[in-house]
Amino acid sequence: MFSIVFVSLGLVSFSQKLPKVNMETPFGIILCEIDTVHAPVTALNFLKHVENRTFENAMFYRVVRPDNQPYSKAKIEVIQGGLYDDKLIEKYQPIIHETTKQTGLNHIDGALSMARNEPGTASTEFFICIGDQPSLNFGGDRNPDGQGFAVFGRVLSGMEVVQKIQQLKDTSQYLVEPVKIQKMEIH
Repeated sequence: MFSIVFVSLGLVSFSQKLPKVNMETPFGIILCEIDTVHAPVTALNFLKHVENRTFENAMFYRVVRPDNQPYSKAKIEVIQGGLYDDKLIEKYQPIIHETTKQTGLNHIDGALSMARNEPGTASTEFFICIGDQPSLNFGGDRNPDGQGFAVFGRVLSGMEVVQKIQQLKDTSQYLVEPVKIQKMEIH
């Protein structure tokens, strides 16, 4: 379990110790720290899904590398995970978009961020950055709306696992064999 302490004004929440989440895969464990201080809406949404076992059948299913995005002007390197199936994703309420400009968090190596279509459509799908990805920040040129994506945590250990997943065989960025997240739990 994780604990959040709310300041009496109700405007700011902080935790003496940020919660951590273990993502167990066949390649090893990815340990992430979830930033409930700077990105409270996005972080608490993710933790709620972990706690409610939403990610019980989650997987890493998309990998983006320089060699598999020939038509993108702003090339990125990430692995994406979550529920994958649109029918499952649509069951969950989307959250407001916390931009990197608002939170002060950036898409650096190991950043954990929410995948989305339009601002305010993120719910269960997330990605992990491999290397610094400034084009994913607010004002970046990866997304035409310029709003960027919502960082809410970072990998503390297991980047070698992330890199192994990123190098797996894909077709048009989608893994030929998605990597099941065997267990996801608050640590």
